[in-house]
Amino acid sequence: MSYAVVNTSHLTDKAAKVSQQATCRTVDGAIVAYVAQHGTAPTRTADLKPYVDGDISAYRIVRGQAAGPGCR
Repeated sequence: MSYAVVNTSHLTDKAAKVSQQATCRTVDGAIVAYVAQHGTAPTRTADLKPYVDGDISAYRIVRGQAAGPGCR
């Protein structure tokens, strides 16, 4: 019997954490949506919360673009 079969909660918890993390593309999309609605670039990632489902704490906004994991 596989360990994965025995300990499914460990695997599903780990998958849920990964799926809750946003990507750079997600944050950039949220920035675009914010600009479309407000006519100006956001200054804080907290401004993007209504536009993103997931954890964006690893990102910041630099010159109107997302900066963080996976960003150029």
